[in-house]
Amino acid sequence: MRAMFVPHGFATALVMTIVSTLCWGSWANTYKATRGYRFELFYWDYAIGIVLVSLFWAITLGSTGGGGETFAANVASADGTNIAWALIGGVIFNVANLLLVAGIDMAGLSIAFPVAIGIALVVGVVLSYAIQPRGNPMVLAAGVALALIAVVFDGRAYAALGGGARASRKAIAVCVVSGLLMGSFAPFVTRALTSGHALGPYSIAVFFTLGALSSCFVVNVYFMRHPLVGEAVAFGGFAAARPLDHAMGVIGGFIWGTGTVFNFVAASFVGVAISYAIGQAAPMVAALWGVAVWREFRGAPPRAWAYVAAMFVCYLAALAVIAGAYGSA
Repeated sequence: MRAMFVPHGFATALVMTIVSTLCWGSWANTYKATRGYRFELFYWDYAIGIVLVSLFWAITLGSTGGGGETFAANVASADGTNIAWALIGGVIFNVANLLLVAGIDMAGLSIAFPVAIGIALVVGVVLSYAIQPRGNPMVLAAGVALALIAVVFDGRAYAALGGGARASRKAIAVCVVSGLLMGSFAPFVTRALTSGHALGPYSIAVFFTLGALSSCFVVNVYFMRHPLVGEAVAFGGFAAARPLDHAMGVIGGFIWGTGTVFNFVAASFVGVAISYAIGQAAPMVAALWGVAVWREFRGAPPRAWAYVAAMFVCYLAALAVIAGAYGSA
């Protein structure tokens, strides 16, 4: 009998969450590889990519394996309310992600990322654990605290480079709202995964990404016409973009979407709170790309490198502690 692939041990689930971290921290490199392509236009390619890759994993891993229903059977039998939860989660994520990018443009990475991701980490883990209390809460809290300290070190490292933008009240407000929303999608995923006739992780990923794409026709169109940063942009720029720029957007969606599918699949074993917390170590991966590939720290003062080193130590410690939260439950 055909079924979907699910992890049957903690080691497999942990590897999948680490892969999700690598993907979530790497997808933005594809935008860096574009040339003069406005993010609002790039985002259409990205949103299409996340839907396509979620469907790919649903009809491959989600339809072969040794556990649960196949993707098609799960969608046919799942409660409609759980489909709605997954769609709503995708809409919330999409708004949060667009605001995060706007916040980075307005305040700089050194301010936007620590504020938004720090808030998202706390909100997402707390709300998800309240719905699905899996793992030792005290150990999990310690791991989240270490991850937050790492985010702060990440911000301090970029600030030490000099030339960072000073944040206006508007920029800080945008980052705070982004963080609150980014942390708020996880409970909807938890609900869809655990209530009634639940959706499987592959099914959740498909409806989650469909929610994100569909909301672009409202949210992204609004930001195209009323951007928080820069001039308004028209759809003509999308048609005029280079094929390589479109390809980079779709590939970026493939990378982020793969990380999301793997995170949801791992969450079906270890719980959303633990899986989400490990996944939010993505800034460590992004910093690695910045250091090793984009040379963002070329000529940086020793203080900046010290912050980078402290960030990596704290993130690695956070991963070890959060992983231990499952075993010590």
